[in-house]
Amino acid sequence: MGLINQTPQAYYNGNDHGNYQFVSLNDIINQFMFVYVGEDKIISKARRSDVAFHAQRALAELSFDTLKSCKAQEITVPASLQMTLPQDYVNYTKISWVDSAGVKHLLYPTSKTSNPTNPLQNSDGDFIFSPTVDLTSGSPSVTVQGTLYLPYGTLVTGPQIDSVAGGPWEVTDWFHGGGTTVLTLKNTLTGLTFASNVTAKEKLTIHTVDGSLYPNYEDGAVVDVNAYSAGQHTITAFTSNLDGLKVGMLLHDDGTTWAQGTTVVAINGTSILLSNPTLVANTSVSSEVTFTSLETKDSDTWSNYKSSTPSENQDDYQDDTYWSMAGNRYGLDPQHAQANGSFYIDCKSGKIHFSSNISGKTVILDYISDSLGTDDEMQVHKFAEEAIYKWISHGILAGKANIPEYQVNRFKKERFAAIRTAKLRLSNLKLEELTQILRGKSKQIKH
Repeated sequence: MGLINQTPQAYYNGNDHGNYQFVSLNDIINQFMFVYVGEDKIISKARRSDVAFHAQRALAELSFDTLKSCKAQEITVPASLQMTLPQDYVNYTKISWVDSAGVKHLLYPTSKTSNPTNPLQNSDGDFIFSPTVDLTSGSPSVTVQGTLYLPYGTLVTGPQIDSVAGGPWEVTDWFHGGGTTVLTLKNTLTGLTFASNVTAKEKLTIHTVDGSLYPNYEDGAVVDVNAYSAGQHTITAFTSNLDGLKVGMLLHDDGTTWAQGTTVVAINGTSILLSNPTLVANTSVSSEVTFTSLETKDSDTWSNYKSSTPSENQDDYQDDTYWSMAGNRYGLDPQHAQANGSFYIDCKSGKIHFSSNISGKTVILDYISDSLGTDDEMQVHKFAEEAIYKWISHGILAGKANIPEYQVNRFKKERFAAIRTAKLRLSNLKLEELTQILRGKSKQIKH
């Protein structure tokens, strides 16, 4: 324990600086098995797997409110005003933006907005997606006026089409052309491809596969394609103005030119790179290709929040000077009495959303993890090493049968005392630093 096995020269030439203050979780488990478990000891026997479990639980719990967190991530906030949470994120300690002098300015969470889901609604406000379609007798085509974007596997029901072979029907393909969308349907029970027995109009009801409300997808794009050849990943558009087309969009056509699941990989001028090669050649001078977005639209709440000037930055003076302490702001709610900006965390999407005045700024996220992400992270500061031992001891005894209650309570108290001691040690309070701060107060501090 604590044996230095490298020379000072090797230490300073290496990159593992300051590591002597830590002990690995694996060493703690080995030492616990050697010292705490055995004949004539309170814990006569214990499986290593049990000890490892309680050791990891101890490290995770102490990481949340006892051990010092050194994790931080810096990003430049894009125009989308969103930041993806780190992979090992559990909670944040503070979020701040950095000025040109490298000084942090604390951002404050806002509780007055959010990013709720926004399922599609009809004109009556019902959560039903019911487009009107044209059926042609003897034809497998189900035609919808306009451009309709449906993911593969979407379920469709309707009085006329269900009378053919029962329902529901699954959308297996669709393509856009001439201002209409043509659906190809397959019966989910019989596997038959739909063919209408009437010529009529009817309203279809669109269902998601899992029965959830139908999402409000972002608008797709329709591109006039100039050329594409069999076996090639690239198609060429007539114009470089490809408004609405984004990387990741799903490509649709009549099912004979591209494989299902083909997506946009890159856009370079008029060249569109696809994830799958073209199946057959097409020498048509002009061909419309439909692309579907796989992302849902932003909620109106989030769209309004990110497009508006934050209330803490609004000022009714005629010039450009911001008077944060002006008399007309008397009685301001203290939570808004700052001009740094605000944020909220969308737990569902795993992203941080910032106010509009943070766009383009450098933001630092200081956060805590459970310290169990990688083997290198599983280290315990020596100030908290004893707390880990006491935690494991209490966990092992509390999980055993026929252990006297007074022994379990004894180790519970010892665990509590060890954690309290670790918190005091890791608080890193220094008398000189405290007196330096207090020298400006009314009472003189001597030492």
